Amino acid sequence: MPKAEEQVLVVRRSLFDELGSFQGFCRDAQRYLDVFLRRENNFFAPRSTVETDPSLKQIIPYAVFTHEGRILRYVRGGKSGEKRLVAKSSIGIGGHINDGDEGLFAFNEDAYRTAVEREIAEELRLGGGFIDRVVGLINDDATEVGQVHLGVVHLVELESSDVRPGEAAITRLEFVAPQALLEQRENLETWSQIVMDHWTEIAAA
Repeated sequence: MPKAEEQVLVVRRSLFDELGSFQGFCRDAQRYLDVFLRRENNFFAPRSTVETDPSLKQIIPYAVFTHEGRILRYVRGGKSGEKRLVAKSSIGIGGHINDGDEGLFAFNEDAYRTAVEREIAEELRLGGGFIDRVVGLINDDATEVGQVHLGVVHLVELESSDVRPGEAAITRLEFVAPQALLEQRENLETWSQIVMDHWTEIAAA
């Protein structure tokens, strides 16, 4: 029996434009999420279709992990689901939200939070607890990947530096000082560059 195609959570680009589209980073994430995560405003669609359809925006949790002021960085290996980002350094852990996260046709905020926790548990093995809060949104219409995605930036403060990869796509994990990441900015994927460009305000959130 053929495997069912992956269904991912999307909102209409027109809704994003109506709320106030932007390029880069926006701190006022909750204003958007309050609308995007109403069941009537989001739905699931085949990933193969939406990856090339800029009339839709895929909602992507993008969790940035910190411990004692340093930021967790990794390199996307060849098994990454997003082939356009392979071999790039990244400070964001996350991925598409699938219909299996709730088994319904749309999402609310509670279901979104559950999906984020599941994503973290799948991608990393944490040796302690954490505090997670949403600190902003990323939109980058200047790239092919960015045109069809919208990132929800989560700042995750870890109790322990004991972090191991949970998936083969995550390689070379290490904690790095923010200044060192800024100096290596050109080696980061675009979303990570955007986060680092706004790190002072994010860290103070």
